Amino acid sequence: MTIDNERVRVTEWRFAPGASTGPHRHEMAYVVVPLTTGRLAATGPAGDTVSELVTGQPYFRPAGVEHDVRNANAFEFAFIEIELKDGPGSVASPPG
Repeated sequence: MTIDNERVRVTEWRFAPGASTGPHRHEMAYVVVPLTTGRLAATGPAGDTVSELVTGQPYFRPAGVEHDVRNANAFEFAFIEIELKDGPGSVASPPG
């Protein structure tokens, strides 16, 4: 599933056990919505972290994040990534 327009890019990612994204930098702010409950391990400039993610509980990160993310589970891990094109590190104000 992918949406790519002037405001957002939405991508579904699926990683086999132990698979990784490879080192990369996020040029846009983004939201991740896990489709699976489990652990993701990340290596970045500040070191290594392991995050416990829960299905349906989103998180936000600003533009500029650099990391290599690895599936730390014995099963496939999936999530939706929503990249925000409105501006680096920020989200447009809600209407009203």
